[in-house]
Amino acid sequence: MSGHVPVMLEEVVEAMAPRDGAHYVDGTFGGGGYARALLDAARCRVLGIDRDPAAIARGREMAARYEGRLTLVQGAFSEMEAYLAGEASDGVMLDLGVSSHQIDEAGRGFSFRADGPLDMRMSGEGESAADLVNTADESALARIIGELGEERFARRIARAIVAARPLSRTAELAGVVSKALGPQAARYAIHPATRTFQALRMHVNDELGELSRGLEAAARVLRPHGRLAVVAFHSLEDRMVKRFLNQHARPAAASRHAPQRQSAQRSAQTFRLIGKQPRVPGAAEQQRNPRSRSARLRVAERLAA
Repeated sequence: MSGHVPVMLEEVVEAMAPRDGAHYVDGTFGGGGYARALLDAARCRVLGIDRDPAAIARGREMAARYEGRLTLVQGAFSEMEAYLAGEASDGVMLDLGVSSHQIDEAGRGFSFRADGPLDMRMSGEGESAADLVNTADESALARIIGELGEERFARRIARAIVAARPLSRTAELAGVVSKALGPQAARYAIHPATRTFQALRMHVNDELGELSRGLEAAARVLRPHGRLAVVAFHSLEDRMVKRFLNQHARPAAASRHAPQRQSAQRSAQTFRLIGKQPRVPGAAEQQRNPRSRSARLRVAERLAA
């Protein structure tokens, strides 16, 4: 099992407040860092979920060490309710985006830093990034890259991809993007292909859709006073988490014209925000792990019925 330490480990464990007899869901098991920290902190149980079969395979040895306190499931965290089979949980943790294991393994096709097949599928199933770039029309590619990658030159990049296909390797795609940007590429603080790769990955894995479904599922499985902790790296993901929590935690505005509607709104209030602003990694962690710099942690507590 890798010694990889997930982002904001201490802050997430603090948010979960592990205690003996409690049950937690690690919806993005990855390298198992969050789950391990909770299991070491208390005699609790953890359900670890990951779409990546490689993550589940890596975790089997770890599960054996905890003698039944760690259960692993390959699947989507949005399905946590089914995996829990009616059991409520005291905490749900989500660490969004791609894992270090996936980025560092060239054969998975998530990164342009080492050449590999243009894949990007977390589960290994369904449409790959190669399928997408080789079959989608120019307008669809431009929309995906512009919306999910927040790339201002999305249409120019999409046009270049269509002209260059078929594409099957990460290095090929990175080269096409860099060439399409021309002189603008030199002005990017990050690699010019970063936003395009990010957008394709998010589309292939339906990451925003999965997050939306997962947040709703977490609200259903948490018992009163259970905690939800979400670490997001992408602005679109963080905004979705913020909006969801605000909608479920904001007190209804008083209205003498619609008292029944006001009552219905209040009944839908299910979370209490823990902190008005998201927490960010400290300077030491950012220096130790540059990938953590964009991380934002939001925490909320499930209200009693």
